[in-house]
Amino acid sequence: MDGRTAGPVVTGTSVPLVGRRDALTALRGAMAASRRDGFQFLALAGEPGAGKTRLLGELAAMAGGDGFTSLWGRAAEYEQMLPYSALVDALDDHLDARREEVVRTVGSGQAALLSGVFPGLAADGAPGGDEPSLADDRSGLARYRLYRAVRHLVGALAGPTGLLLVLDDVHWADDGTLEFLDHVVRHPPAGPVLLAVAYRPAQAAPRVARLAAAAGPRGHEVVVGPLSAAEVRQFLGPDVSRGRGMALYEASGGNPFYLEALARMGGTDVTELPPTVLAALQVELGDLSPGALLVAQAAAVAADEFEPAVAAVAAEVPPAATLAALDELVERDIVRSAGARFRFRHPLVRRAVYESAAAGWRLGAHARIAAHLAELGAPATVQAHHVEHSGSFGDQPAVEVLVAAARAVTAHAPATSAHWLQAALRLMPDDTAAREDRLALMLELSWAQGISGRLAEGRDTARELLRMLPEDDYPRRGRAARVCALMERQLDRPQEARALLLDELSRMPNPRAAAAVPMRMRLVAESMMRVDFRAAQAVLDLMPDNADDWEPGLAVAVAALRPMPALAARRTDDALRYAEIAGKLLADAPDEHLSEWLDAIAWLCWAESYLGRYGEALRHFDRAAAVARSTGQTYILTNLLAGRAKTLVATGRLAEARATAEESVEGARLLDSGQQLVFALTQLCLAESWSGDDEAAIRAGEEAVRCGVGAGETWEATARYARGQALVNAGRFADGVDAVLDACNRFESPRVDPGTLLQACETLAYADASRETSTGVDAGAGTEAGTEAAARAAQWAALAVRLEEPRLPAYCGFAALARAHALSRQDPSAAAAAAEEAARLLAAGERRLDAGRALLTAGLAHLGTPGGRSRARENLRAAAEVFDSCGARALKARTERELRRLGVRVGGGATTAAGGEAARFGLSPRELEVALLVAEGLTNQQVAERLFLSVRTVETHLSRIFTKLEVTSRVGVATALTR
Repeated sequence: MDGRTAGPVVTGTSVPLVGRRDALTALRGAMAASRRDGFQFLALAGEPGAGKTRLLGELAAMAGGDGFTSLWGRAAEYEQMLPYSALVDALDDHLDARREEVVRTVGSGQAALLSGVFPGLAADGAPGGDEPSLADDRSGLARYRLYRAVRHLVGALAGPTGLLLVLDDVHWADDGTLEFLDHVVRHPPAGPVLLAVAYRPAQAAPRVARLAAAAGPRGHEVVVGPLSAAEVRQFLGPDVSRGRGMALYEASGGNPFYLEALARMGGTDVTELPPTVLAALQVELGDLSPGALLVAQAAAVAADEFEPAVAAVAAEVPPAATLAALDELVERDIVRSAGARFRFRHPLVRRAVYESAAAGWRLGAHARIAAHLAELGAPATVQAHHVEHSGSFGDQPAVEVLVAAARAVTAHAPATSAHWLQAALRLMPDDTAAREDRLALMLELSWAQGISGRLAEGRDTARELLRMLPEDDYPRRGRAARVCALMERQLDRPQEARALLLDELSRMPNPRAAAAVPMRMRLVAESMMRVDFRAAQAVLDLMPDNADDWEPGLAVAVAALRPMPALAARRTDDALRYAEIAGKLLADAPDEHLSEWLDAIAWLCWAESYLGRYGEALRHFDRAAAVARSTGQTYILTNLLAGRAKTLVATGRLAEARATAEESVEGARLLDSGQQLVFALTQLCLAESWSGDDEAAIRAGEEAVRCGVGAGETWEATARYARGQALVNAGRFADGVDAVLDACNRFESPRVDPGTLLQACETLAYADASRETSTGVDAGAGTEAGTEAAARAAQWAALAVRLEEPRLPAYCGFAALARAHALSRQDPSAAAAAAEEAARLLAAGERRLDAGRALLTAGLAHLGTPGGRSRARENLRAAAEVFDSCGARALKARTERELRRLGVRVGGGATTAAGGEAARFGLSPRELEVALLVAEGLTNQQVAERLFLSVRTVETHLSRIFTKLEVTSRVGVATALTR
């Protein structure tokens, strides 16, 4: 219904809105929630012309009344591949006008990063800073850094008064904009921000329709349907007869835009018109003068929001005539003024005008605009849209513009890069002279498709490249086959990856030649992923360490693969020796020799982490990740980040681990790789769990398991183990034990690594010992259930002793810690001694967090010994310090509760911040909300209604609260919170 009002492009609402009471109520609710609770996401869904934009105008008026800043952008039908066009449309003028203030607020580093997308921040040269530029990171994860920066920018723009950010017509938005929306609903910006989008369900990607649901309780969706017959009569007013009003209603179907277009036809008999809005709009355009229609058509070719000068160039008319035509177009409400530019009153109007022009004339108009932009020295990214629509076969300058534009946006908009590369390839002749350039562009295209999450398209391009390469071009065929196999693996098609590699190897006259080595290395990796380490070792045994005809870096890559199969075969000395050799080779190799072989080097990094060589592992993870970023290898970077997060968890650097795991998760989502997402979520689950956020940990673990990829492979089993560990840490011992046992295949041919097996034994011993000492009557000490739990804990401790590997110091303390758990009730003195020994061993192995857990176990055990209170205080104080330095909030809170019971003053005074309060009690923020309401005396039903949860969810939270606060009643919860 926005078409009925002339004036401002988006917010002109001088004519009263008809109907839409429910929608307006929902809009007011979203505004109120944003003021009260911070970020909210609002989606308006409706067919073309339903009145979504008019409702957004009403929302902007509400926001203005509340003191919010309103910024508005819209995606355009004919510029769908322009990167972040809707965000730039919304934010850029605002940023340009306040550039210095924005740079001060967000910092020069973030501003430099943002300037790669928002020209307003790049005025007079991009601001400097320490943040790596988008161009330096070709991995595709530059988008994740960009999305974080935009999220922080939005929060900064909101300030204390609030921000309404409107993105209209997002069914036409580019992939980058949609990825940002998906990111921001899961990682909300700070402050009172209302992000409102509008889209057409039939034309939108499925991910758009899921955004409101993904936002959870912060999400709101409004379906904008047709007007009723009564509302149509009110809309038309008293001057339209009842009969004509009914005819207009039936012809328009109650669609406000169609209704208005038909009503503009005055006396035309609407019953004789085709039931399409285009027919009505064509009648409207037919009333324009020839000069005004020509300028309108030129403007439709130019852009959704256009400058008069560009329209004049496209129309080939003088500037004065163009301005006169624009006056007529504004008077007829075809276009509306938007400052120094103009915009069509509705996308459907632009479409009708565009389609009214002859196809050949449109091609010439695009060419004239492209030439004009080139004369002005416009960036290739600005020229590319018009070059794509006007370039001809064999047009080398057009190819060069498209390739330059594609390379400029690869880092932050790889889908657009792939689109422009495909356009360049269509214009490039397929002859001998251009063959090498075509092959090089196809390799770039495969890369861009892969890092944009279009793995299947990237794989298909790589296969097409294989088809085009000569049969005897073994080096390049080997590389292409290896890239293709990597993408097949990311698509969870390991059988196809293996078949492709074997087929290419069979074509080579000498399968042991240097050109065959990269494919053999990929076969080794495929075998290790399938937990077939014997097959991997068999291939490695046939490969020398080096050869004269090997290219630089290949010897490092082969060496990097050797430690993991040796570790899996429990040839620990060999594994350590291989890791030492590979580490030295890696240190001597320059970065340019590593980029080709990062998938192999990743195996060395993971092997070093499994071997407990944490310092070397982190150093190598960081170096490999830097190379991956600079060379665009996203699918390897997400894997490296997951491994780095695993190593950081092991060494107790939990804040870093969470941040690294979150980046890995975001990268995997952008890549759309189920395998990499499972890797990343597994480590996020463990990092969140040990940090004390049980809810987030279990959610990540359950998503990892739900992915349903990698059946029978190590990483899938590890995901199930992580979920089990999170359940145990959350106090859900029975569920956790079942999940851990399932992940370890009940210790019969387990698929997890030896270190994880040993940790699983300790976890199981702890869970059974905790069940034995729980407050529940059924499992209490001295009962049959308690005796069985103690016996199981002793079993796990004995198994840990058998699995312990003395040559791997990082894991040597787990058997002693498992024994301490098993002895905790029957022999507290022996348990304390075992736990203290475990703490010493784990600290020596650089596992600070686990050493802290051992100190906590020792302190609790000493409480059960005569005269042990002094030793208990000593151990508990040491444990609290470790947990504080690691960021293990729940464990620190539990330790401090025990110290308080011993009369020790700990921590500071009560904090008023919800996050600080939650951390003090060892609860998640949501658990603290539930606990406080329970302490106020609310029933579970009342708590559920207050927090918009189900009663069952409240019961689950309450069960965890009882466990963490070590109470058995609602009164106990209230007492603990006031303690």
